[in-house]
This record gives sequence, C-alpha cells and structure tokens, in this order.
Amino acid sequence: MAQFDVHRNTGKQRDTIPYVVLVQSALYDNYRRRVVVPLVLKSVLGKIGNPRFNPTFKIEKRSVVLHPLEIVSIPGEQLGELVESLSKEGNRIMDALDELLTQAWG
Repeated sequence: MAQFDVHRNTGKQRDTIPYVVLVQSALYDNYRRRVVVPLVLKSVLGKIGNPRFNPTFKIEKRSVVLHPLEIVSIPGEQLGELVESLSKEGNRIMDALDELLTQAWG
C-alpha cells in the first residue's frame, strides 16, 4: 500500500463511492489502520463549488470527486482491491487536504 493508491470501496456506499484513496504517509505503515478519502461519483455530487477542495479524477473511465470532508480511518484489511495510483496527482490531493486543515483566521 502506498500513499495515493486508489482502492475499491468495500463499504455500504460503494454504489455512489466506488473508490477510496489512501492519503496516509508511509511513516505510519506499521499501524493497522489506514486514512482514506472517498472518491464520489461526480454524477452524484453535481456542480463542484471549489475544484481545489474537490478535485475531479478519472478512474476506470468514471469521473470521481475527492471528498475530504468524509476522510476516515479504516482497518487496513478492509481496503478493497488496488485499482491504480494517483501519485502523479498527489499535489492536487494534498492541496484539497490543506484546504480542509489550514487554520482560518477571523
């Protein structure tokens, strides 16, 4: 398992969230849990208000959107089949997580 690997979602919502992307650093591979962000079908979400926060990717010819507000930790053994890697899109994924986690003043 590597950071930005895309796995099939084995959970209940796999019809609308077919994939998850692993965002956890390899520094924590010795833990049994993995931090993932859902990749939701774009057709389910409709208009994307902030493409930096919700970047779109093509996985197996399907348009999916990163949904950082649904970030979750799951047991590593619950990760589905490896589909592909988004390592070349790592900066876009990290930008979205920065949007979520950066301190807002005001």
